[in-house]
Amino acid sequence: MVAGRGQAVVKPRRLTERRGWAFALAVGIVKPLLLVFTRRTWIDGERIPSYGGAVVAANHTSHLDPLTFAHFLYDQGRLPRYLAKAGLFDVFFLGTILRSSGQIPVHRMSTDASRAFSAAVEAVGKGRLVVVYPEGTLTRQPDLWPMVGKTGAARIALSSGVPVIPVAQWGAQDILYPYAKRPRLLPRKRIYAKAGPPVELDDLRERPITPEVLREATDRIMDAITSLLEDIRGERAPTERFDPRSAGVRLTGNPHAGEPGRRRGRRSR
Repeated sequence: MVAGRGQAVVKPRRLTERRGWAFALAVGIVKPLLLVFTRRTWIDGERIPSYGGAVVAANHTSHLDPLTFAHFLYDQGRLPRYLAKAGLFDVFFLGTILRSSGQIPVHRMSTDASRAFSAAVEAVGKGRLVVVYPEGTLTRQPDLWPMVGKTGAARIALSSGVPVIPVAQWGAQDILYPYAKRPRLLPRKRIYAKAGPPVELDDLRERPITPEVLREATDRIMDAITSLLEDIRGERAPTERFDPRSAGVRLTGNPHAGEPGRRRGRRSR
């Protein structure tokens, strides 16, 4: 694996935003565990805005990567607000932490999904950093490359005027592979995150927000994330981006549930 050849690995920046009790508690519990069980390579983190509203769009390879990705953003001096599954907000105490830290519930595949969009636009308008996984779920691509993206990140950015910062992450799947039941904590795994420059959307901001404009913006976002991941992995992504709908793969839950002899995990190359 070649991680960001020729790129500088940046040092953490000081946090300027007030954390509040929920973030302070989460950081106090999670960060020490990540420091013990992971090694980290943060690349071009200075591209994450040090203040002001922005959408950060990233790939999604593990149920664990929201934590490792939050570690990356925290080290850049920012507190992340995630679009998270609404069901998590019903979990005892976890829901209290999520709400108190400003996380945004998403009611997937329901008429309430628009609430998340409105809340995200409001958050970036207040200068928050909103994290969006454009794929909407863990990647179903067999080699964990980014899939076709959904238009939420583009819609938030075009509606609010904030930039979209693409970031590729890699390594969390070595600890907890998609839908694996047990993590592999040892030996310590290397976690990579590489930020790119803002996705060029200025020409699209001048046009009405139509499905065609949203699709073009989303394709640019996914192209940027994929290119960054190619740099980290030292490999080329497939020419055609994986589309779970056309491939007949279920969009939520474990797409391999019920398959006999399915591997629980695989190592990154």
